[in-house]
Formats: sequence, structure tokens, C-alpha cells
Amino acid sequence: MSDSAVAVVVRTKDRPEFLRRALASITSQTLSDWECVIVNDGGKPGPVDAAVAELPAEHAARVSVIHAPASRGRWVSANAGVLATSAPLLTLHDDDDSWHPEFLARSVDYLDSHPERNGVVSRIEIRWEHQTPSGYEVVSSEIFQPDLPAPTLSDTLLFNRFVPIAFVYRRSLHEELGLYDERLPVVGDWAFNLRVLARGPVDYLGPEPYAYWHQRVGASGADGNSVISSKGEHAYYDARIRDDALREYVDANGLGLVLYLTRFIDKRFVEVENGLRSEIAAMNPFRRVERRVRRVVSERRDKRRSN
Repeated sequence: MSDSAVAVVVRTKDRPEFLRRALASITSQTLSDWECVIVNDGGKPGPVDAAVAELPAEHAARVSVIHAPASRGRWVSANAGVLATSAPLLTLHDDDDSWHPEFLARSVDYLDSHPERNGVVSRIEIRWEHQTPSGYEVVSSEIFQPDLPAPTLSDTLLFNRFVPIAFVYRRSLHEELGLYDERLPVVGDWAFNLRVLARGPVDYLGPEPYAYWHQRVGASGADGNSVISSKGEHAYYDARIRDDALREYVDANGLGLVLYLTRFIDKRFVEVENGLRSEIAAMNPFRRVERRVRRVVSERRDKRRSN
């Protein structure tokens, strides 16, 4: 495609209304130096082509479409989009999310002025929406991880601290770290983010959210969010990633430290649990005395009243 500053990869499947919203988000950016590829993951091609055809000519010229004849999964689709573009910067725009109009401009400016950084993350605003006769409408919003000073590796080891809609990164990371793990039906972004953060630190753009992560509680089928509708898969593949990483560490370093830490942590949990039980047991006599005093006072009050 063209020599643009940033490539936007949109994955979609049979969600034309969401796709239209995503394209409106992209085409309303104050930065015009972008290219976009839509990867249709086995969905009907007609609605996708129609959504692109509705764009103004200058925007439609920047958008290309890959129609996969059958569904291949989120991360196969993401990699297909990465490989179909050429811009030095990349971002994944899920078809049901959106951006502030200055998201791309601020991200590109930051990375231009910080060549030592491999990517940059926007603060994320979760937008809760529900379906109405005229479509989905936002009913409330909140900031995701508002107290996190930066999306650090240490915090991300626990769970994913930023989703694709908030992340702009250098294409060179794929050359060094490889593409997204296509074996993962979910949490492929977390697996990639861990490798990125192990490579070096990533900062926030600032305190303001420029990325909007749309959520729909109770939605299923094509309208569902993977974090909600695929909760079981998330838990399973979270465990698989951790187990693979642990096995890799043991292969390189042996079981010694892992065995020690496992026993040490388990012992500390037992000590804490026993300590809490002791504190509760120590409190019980006082509680019994308190109940007895209250009972005696009540009995005396009742006796005075009866007299």
C-alpha cells in the first residue's frame, strides 16, 4: 500500500454496523497519513464492501479489504493485516471500538519524538453500551486502570493492562519478536504485550483517554465481546501461557528456584491464614463478654420496668 505513517488493521466478521462505526473513527482522525486494511474473517463479503464504498473517495482509496473464505481466528486475521501493510507504525482497531480524533496524531508525534520507545499506549475509557431500536448507545463510561502510573511488565504479568485499540507500536517489533501467536484463539494481545514489555518500557500518552473500549454486557453471538462472551477461553489460555513460560524457564534454569518459591509462597499463605484464625480466635472471648454484658444489662432493664 502507500507509504503512510501508520497502518490500521481492522478485523471483522458479520458486524457491518460496528464496522461502519470503526471506519468513522479511523476516517475522522486529524492525522491523514494512515493506511487501513480490513480483514474479513469468513464473514459475508457484501456488507464489508458496501461499508467501504460508502466512504468518501479520498478515504476509500486508503482502505483495502482481505476476504477470508472461512474463519481463521483473531490472530491469524491480525497477522494477515500486518503482512498486507507497509507503514512503519501499526495499530489494531477492533471493529467494535473507537478512537478520539487525535489518537493517531498524538501517538505518531510521541513515537517520532521518542525513538527509543517501541510503542505508546493511550489511557483507555471503557464505554458500556446497550442495544436500542436505533442501535447500540453508550449508557456509562469509566477509566480502565486509572491508578496505574504506566503499563509496566510487572503489572502486566498479572493480567493484560492495555487492549489493542490503545496501542500504537513499531513494525520492527514483529521483525524482532515475531507475529501474533496464531495458536491462541484469545489473549493473543496479552501474549504479545508481555514480549514487548520484556523488550523495553512503554509509556502512556498522558492522563487523558484517547482510546474507547466498548463493552456490552449480555450481548452474544456476533455482538458479543470476547472478554465477556469467551471468559472460559480467556481463563484456559491465560493458564496455558503461564505454564508454557514456566516450562521454558525450567528448561533453561532447572526446577530449583521454582520449587523453593512454590514452597515458600505456600508456607507464607499458611502462616497468614493461621495468623488470621488466631486473631479471630483471640477476638472471640471479647465478643462473648460483650454479648454477656449486653444480656445482663437488658435483663436488669426489663426487671426495673416490670417493677
